[in-house]
Amino acid sequence: MASLFSVDTNKSTKLDRYNTYIRKVNSSTKFIVASSKLLYRMTILISALLICSFIVSHFLFISNNSNQHGRRLFSFGGGAAWEKNVRHSSIPKKTNGKVVLVTGAAGFVGSHCALALKKRGDGVIGIDNFNSYYDPSLKRARQELLAKHEIFIVEGDINDVDLVNKLFDIVPFTHVLHLAAQAGVRYAMENPLSYIHSNVNGFVNLLEIAKSANPQPAIVWASSSSVYGLNTKVPFSENDRTDQPASLYAATKKAGEEIAHTYNHIYGLSLTGLRFFTVYGPWGRPDMAYFFFTKDMIQGKPIKVYVSDKEVARDFTYIDDVVKGCLGAIDTAEKSTGSGGKKRGPAQLRVYNLGNTSPVSVKKLVAILENLLNIKAKKNLIRMPQNGDVPFTHANVSLAYGDFGYRPTTNLSSGLRKFVKWYLSYYGMQARTK
Repeated sequence: MASLFSVDTNKSTKLDRYNTYIRKVNSSTKFIVASSKLLYRMTILISALLICSFIVSHFLFISNNSNQHGRRLFSFGGGAAWEKNVRHSSIPKKTNGKVVLVTGAAGFVGSHCALALKKRGDGVIGIDNFNSYYDPSLKRARQELLAKHEIFIVEGDINDVDLVNKLFDIVPFTHVLHLAAQAGVRYAMENPLSYIHSNVNGFVNLLEIAKSANPQPAIVWASSSSVYGLNTKVPFSENDRTDQPASLYAATKKAGEEIAHTYNHIYGLSLTGLRFFTVYGPWGRPDMAYFFFTKDMIQGKPIKVYVSDKEVARDFTYIDDVVKGCLGAIDTAEKSTGSGGKKRGPAQLRVYNLGNTSPVSVKKLVAILENLLNIKAKKNLIRMPQNGDVPFTHANVSLAYGDFGYRPTTNLSSGLRKFVKWYLSYYGMQARTK
């Protein structure tokens, strides 16, 4: 019996061990199955998260690109509506009217020229980047003035290849009046690269696009009297030497004249450069002496008057006279001879002085303002610094007179009277003038 009992006990023990083993196996299996299910679910979840993350990232990427594209389209004006504005503004109102792209159209000279072209029946499109070299609100006010006369200004930079190409694709320009530039002599010492960007790179970009246009437009562009630099022969004539610029601004304008020669020679572009002499008048630039003299005198602040060993005088040219010169240059500009970037024959290349022919000293300028404003100026006499300014300018305009009848008619007293009237009105000041 004992033996049999012992055997039974062993069997029971083995059975228990087996059952325990089976339970462990089953438990392990359940754990493995559960773990597998959990791993599977986690894998699915992680995959779903990764897919969602990719979709969101892709959406954000597309959205960002769309926003950038949208902002670009907004700078273009928003697609179809923008193109409609461009086309409408560019349609001439008179038979055989010109179609003119005016760069720097929200600027001083640009806004006046755009308005004059539109009033006589030409189609006009403007472009301006509204930079902050001086108060952009003044440029916006000029833009509003032009808009009242159905002149559309595209907000953008002439270095924007896509934008300028788009304009040339939409409108068959007959002429370009290129006035966009970084102005000012003294500012070049603070931000020299802005002059290269606008006056050199921007000009080349415009010429590159114009030379490939079919047909090529005739181009009239703004050089400057500053190209005469250290030249001491007066009055300044177009055949005088211009290889001694006294400022970086002058150097970029001189570079523009050489670049114009190159594109005329290689591609047959008709190019006319206009050397402006100290343009002034209503809607003028706040960085000009007559403008900030007026401001400071009204505010009771002292004005800085530069003095030199030689008389400091400028050939002040009223804006209406300059506009007549610009339109005269446009009207007598011959057609470009190239097509699609290939020259077909010799093309017109010209340069003209647009001045007043009567230099006036800064001392006389201040005296005229004192009389008009009925204010005695507080003058601080300062030695003229070596920052690129030249003491004296005087234009010989006989060439422009002979070719398109340019004849300035506004003297400084009359021009400043009109400027002061505008200044007081624009800034909402009580008239104290005589």
